[in-house]
Amino acid sequence: MRARREFSIGVVVASAAIVIVAVVGILWLRSGHNSAFPAFVKTPDQNVLLLTIDTLRADAMSGDGGPASTPNLDRLASDGVRFTFAHAQAVVTLVSHTSILTGEYPFQHGVRDNAGFRLAPGTPTLATILHARGMATGAFVGAFPLNRQFGLSNDFDVYDDVAAKDSLSADFALPERRAADVVKVADAWIASQRKPWFAWVHVFDPHAPYSPPPPFDSEYSTNLYAGEIAYVDSAIAPLLDLARTQSRPTTIIVTGDHGESLGEHGEQTHGLFAYEATLHIPLIVAQVGGGLREEPSKVTSAVPVRHVDILPTITDLLQAQAPPGLPGRTLLTATDGESAPRPSYFEAMTAMLKRGWAPLMGVVDGRSKYVDLPLDELYDLSRDAREVHNIASSDTARVRTLTALLTAMHPQLPGEETRESPQVRATLESLGYISTGAPRKAHYTEADDPKNLIDVDRLMMDGIELHRQGRTDQAIDAYRQVIARRPDMGLAYRRLSFLQWEEGHVTDAIATLRQATKVVGQNVDIDVRLGTYLAEAGDLAGAIPLLERAVAADPQNTDGLNGLGIAYGRAGRQDDALRVFQRIVAQSPRDAFAIENIGTTYLQRGNLDAAREAFTKALQSDPKSSRAHAGLGVIAMQRGDRERAFSEWKTAVATDPHNFDALFNLASELLNAGRVDEAQPYVKQFVATAPPALYGPDIERLRRAIR
Repeated sequence: MRARREFSIGVVVASAAIVIVAVVGILWLRSGHNSAFPAFVKTPDQNVLLLTIDTLRADAMSGDGGPASTPNLDRLASDGVRFTFAHAQAVVTLVSHTSILTGEYPFQHGVRDNAGFRLAPGTPTLATILHARGMATGAFVGAFPLNRQFGLSNDFDVYDDVAAKDSLSADFALPERRAADVVKVADAWIASQRKPWFAWVHVFDPHAPYSPPPPFDSEYSTNLYAGEIAYVDSAIAPLLDLARTQSRPTTIIVTGDHGESLGEHGEQTHGLFAYEATLHIPLIVAQVGGGLREEPSKVTSAVPVRHVDILPTITDLLQAQAPPGLPGRTLLTATDGESAPRPSYFEAMTAMLKRGWAPLMGVVDGRSKYVDLPLDELYDLSRDAREVHNIASSDTARVRTLTALLTAMHPQLPGEETRESPQVRATLESLGYISTGAPRKAHYTEADDPKNLIDVDRLMMDGIELHRQGRTDQAIDAYRQVIARRPDMGLAYRRLSFLQWEEGHVTDAIATLRQATKVVGQNVDIDVRLGTYLAEAGDLAGAIPLLERAVAADPQNTDGLNGLGIAYGRAGRQDDALRVFQRIVAQSPRDAFAIENIGTTYLQRGNLDAAREAFTKALQSDPKSSRAHAGLGVIAMQRGDRERAFSEWKTAVATDPHNFDALFNLASELLNAGRVDEAQPYVKQFVATAPPALYGPDIERLRRAIR
């Protein structure tokens, strides 16, 4: 049995508070040094491994007194420097990683949320700098929010991301892969390199929903979040071991992109607030391999550090030049008793962009933390690490000082003069759109403060969990309650329509989206969803113009492009459909949904060889592609290989019971073959579960067949 500590939120956070209070004023535990990196080698002839662990709280690992057993990360920390007061710049995956890789604050690089933003082409990143110096560059990511379509892939020789699927369901579950699968690909690439390399490895597992594999699921049955972290620690062991065997030194930097609230301040996961539970992250820097003597240093630093310091630190170690004007500094100069530690900007913009709530931004200066909201907040983290006591009203002088500090950084809200915004805004406005997100307000009031809307956030999260549990009627009710409370929340309409569509309530789903357009205004995301549903329902005259307009406004919107391609295909415009799907694959080569659609289009044209090639490629991108197996089944049947067709369709249905086309084909062709007993369960499944609005005649045909 693995030794562990169970996660009692109050106890763990209180312990973290004790640790923070204890280390204030004691910067280095190793005596005789005033710098964090006394023994580190500065040389361009070294490797760099950047390991980012999604949703990793600063107090989760066993080395920090946390509940998850993390011997591999703890050993790495003992070999280098563990920073105990490190902060992210944002609390969602894409924004945070963009700050890590560019060294810029979000309002500088322009990426403000997981969806609707892409890093502007030409923006220099770590990969840009190191690739230009002749290093091999490889990225290996564990989840969809970091896929190449969001702009981080430039100047990586290899960018191994997640097979993208139809992301209309991404509001409920994001495509991801296990840490062990990511590490396996990264290890193979590293082992093949003959020159210095830079590898960015991202693992997603600690992100909700928490479902660690055996044996961690049973060992951590009362704390599945900790179980995910313990699993990640086990999964990354081969990667860390490989780095230790390299002939060159390897600098390893490990951090979390953000933390997880786990119920603190009423927030279940992350993205809404920016309290320490989600903003305070681990940061480990170590140097291993290359003949370096492994002598545990156990250096612990409480100096304030930030994600934007990672890029300057790596370039300093490599004796490279960082881009000028960055807000970060190399950690090699971090010293005990700094007179002016750098302040840290942070933000949480998802609620503004997706829900129309007040934007959140703030600054950490020393141990003072200011949060700029309609109901502003000020905390003294040296005394109140859990942020229980808001002292904004009692320390107005400090509020004025930190407000001035924040203002001097010149932060701008999303849409205000980011690198791409003038052109994007002009295009949106010319097509009748206000924005791609929620409506903006000239002034946000206390009613828009996320603290006063935590019950609405809870309903939004409850809807996801209820859907996951199969309690769809209750999930639908949760989103109806949200709309009643905040009628301008486009995201709530989208989630409600998705659930209605899944339940076969096609007319209701379309009506919900039409109502959203009336209340929210013209919105790209809503138009894409509405256009896709209209196409599926056969209203091509309504779908195609809507999708064409949305794609014109947001040319890289893969959901819109896929929806438009499907609509073209259903309208008999196969050439147009192929051009759209190929456009998606050109910008996102592992988009399995687009590749499946290419196969389906070739199938419609009778080009079986090209269709088979596309479906096979889709399976290489996503081995669990139900639609690819279904397509291969159709090809096998058309070529007279009935048994192969049955096998492919059974796999398709087992992978996705809602693949009603495959289910109908399997049931009807088994009946045609006279295999009535074998067909019966599939016939009953189709009749019971297929939505009548889309499959009414087929349901009746099979119902008559088994009477």
